[in-house]
Amino acid sequence: MIDEGAPSFFKLEVRRKSELSHTNTVLCMKWGTAFAAQDINLLYRSCKAYTKSTLRFICLTDDVRDLDVGIETRDIPDIGLTPAEIALRGVWRKLSLYAQELHDLGRVLFIDLDMMVVGPLDDFFAVSRGMTFQNMGDSWRRNSKSDHREGGTCIFSFDPAEEYGILQAFLENKSSHIGNYRNEQDFAFGHASSTAFWPNDYVISFKRHLCRRYGAGLFKGLRAVPEGALVIAFHGDPRPRDVAENPVWGPFPHLHCGTPALVRDYWLRFGAPV
Repeated sequence: MIDEGAPSFFKLEVRRKSELSHTNTVLCMKWGTAFAAQDINLLYRSCKAYTKSTLRFICLTDDVRDLDVGIETRDIPDIGLTPAEIALRGVWRKLSLYAQELHDLGRVLFIDLDMMVVGPLDDFFAVSRGMTFQNMGDSWRRNSKSDHREGGTCIFSFDPAEEYGILQAFLENKSSHIGNYRNEQDFAFGHASSTAFWPNDYVISFKRHLCRRYGAGLFKGLRAVPEGALVIAFHGDPRPRDVAENPVWGPFPHLHCGTPALVRDYWLRFGAPV
């Protein structure tokens, strides 16, 4: 449930369930070889398992092979980025989420492929307007100020048609924006029609909240998943596949060994053998 006593920037604009008439739509994106079809299928199956009503699942991709039958695919809109710009750090191609080709979708919940859905998605689908981001600031960064807010697009709610201004602003001077902004999510957060955040406990960082530091993970397992966590974000390194397949994984200081039961059970449940 939404915490009505939370600070204003955590409150979500929601409709009562009886007023919800739109389809529950999850949108994801894949290009290149960093992720496989199996990763899309895992996300689809977990979203389906944790969505009570009908789910529409759409993947924007350049490779439709080996995807589950229930996954709808579309081409990634061309927003005029050069191959060199696509290859830059910052994932600027993700700004194609606001292109006109997607304006027919209505409100969607975008989820990155390096996420694990572990609880009901109902509240994520209940947002009615504006953009609701994951706050990757105060609780996700060590030694950051308690009031530091950083809009993350690892999982966020938006209507592509309502947020077309983000792409328009970017295309007005894309070279300058690429140089002045760290990544696409900083740009989107700075140009959204309105912003809000998910409650802090909904989405947790795998590295920050579950991993141990300075080699302790070589001898101890992960910390327990906090009560109320609905999605686990594997932002950066490692990715879920690294944790599932490698005997030793994680960059320093998050070194661990073995496949945690959390990841093993998730992959087994949703069809990817470890």
